[in-house]
Amino acid sequence: MARMQYILTLSLVAMISTTLQADDWPQWMGPERDGVWRETGIIEEFPDDGPNVLWRTEIGGGYAGPAVVGDRVYVTDKIMPPAVQNPANPFDRTPINAYERVLCLSADTGEQIWKHEYPCLYTVSYPAGPRTTPVVTDGVVYTLGAEGHLLCLSAETGEVQWSKNLKEEYHLDPTPVWGFASNPLVDGDKLICMVGGDGTGVVAFDRKSGDELWRAIVATGDHGVGYSSPVIYEAGGTRQLIVWHNNALTSLDPETGSVHWEIPFEVQAGLSLATPRFDDHRLFITSFYTGAMMVKLDENRPTAETQWKRGGENERQTDALHSIIVTPVFHGDTIYGVDSYGEFRALDAPTGDRLWETFAFTGGRSNRWGTAFIVEHEDRYVLFSENGDLIFVKLSREGPEEISRAHLLEPTGPAQRRDVVWSHPAFARKCVFARNDKEIVCVSLAE
Repeated sequence: MARMQYILTLSLVAMISTTLQADDWPQWMGPERDGVWRETGIIEEFPDDGPNVLWRTEIGGGYAGPAVVGDRVYVTDKIMPPAVQNPANPFDRTPINAYERVLCLSADTGEQIWKHEYPCLYTVSYPAGPRTTPVVTDGVVYTLGAEGHLLCLSAETGEVQWSKNLKEEYHLDPTPVWGFASNPLVDGDKLICMVGGDGTGVVAFDRKSGDELWRAIVATGDHGVGYSSPVIYEAGGTRQLIVWHNNALTSLDPETGSVHWEIPFEVQAGLSLATPRFDDHRLFITSFYTGAMMVKLDENRPTAETQWKRGGENERQTDALHSIIVTPVFHGDTIYGVDSYGEFRALDAPTGDRLWETFAFTGGRSNRWGTAFIVEHEDRYVLFSENGDLIFVKLSREGPEEISRAHLLEPTGPAQRRDVVWSHPAFARKCVFARNDKEIVCVSLAE
């Protein structure tokens, strides 16, 4: 009898442990940096009475998405003294006295556990706040502010382990127009950043000390090295660090920074922004003015060649996909993404031909820079629109099928005569964590 009770107790503990087990979202685009949410036990549709909001916490401005690790949420924001306001015109680069903060919140309650705050003179266009998602690993959190403040902090206490001012150290004057927006990448003992500056593009730092390990010189311009985030893919028998900057798509050796290959792809206004997407030895990139390019990587050695390149007459008369903020999804023969004026599109990957389009997920009509972030989950997709809606959809080559939607946040950021939410949410602990310029919200999506 006692043995039977012992076995039943162990079984119950195992069941509870399995139930409570939850994934983290420790960096830009999730655990594997691929925009895939792999947790199970998620609701199929929202309840009739609306989403299950667990907590809301007041924060300051910013485009930076949150990171979630264990029972903690890490997010950055910008606050200003009471007498200071952002310019009425978001393109105005008049300096603003402000502070940037790194906040650590309880994932259970939203209560603040610690914060790190530092003065930051804002000179960038669209000065809402920081742009990049924190990176959390091995007990530390790395953050990069809009004006180039790179920090390594204790994830437990917020104590600064090391810090750098990239703008000063690498002689960026002025700051790139839209600030430092490329999400840093942890690779082994390295922290890899798109820096730009005095003849420098990509820099790898020792992530424990902050010392520079190597730098790769790539062409830069008024927008520094651009705004796209680095990513590592395995192809041609080697690990390739893929960086997309203002002038080209480049493959580097992540250990040394040496160039494997480079394919020119000059973008207007520095708008290399979406993260390059990889599938079956192909790389896809897309830019607002310039259009899109598909590159084929050799299967046996680290080389590449252009498969197709397509661009429309202008930002309105587009071809294939002219994306600005949203990183597209690319699987097999299909690409899903958001075009220049908010048109959600499906493309035939081998050719770039358009399969279908809709405004249903980006506000219902054409808006310049219309946005809906895309995350894959099992056999469906989860979209977070600039209107603050979370939307479950099925996507196929035949068309979209909306399953359910709920409103999470009010749009608060000014853009093209409308208010928007331009921050990528995090999906962890069977919840979504999303923020605007006033608050961060945690909504349960558990069955």
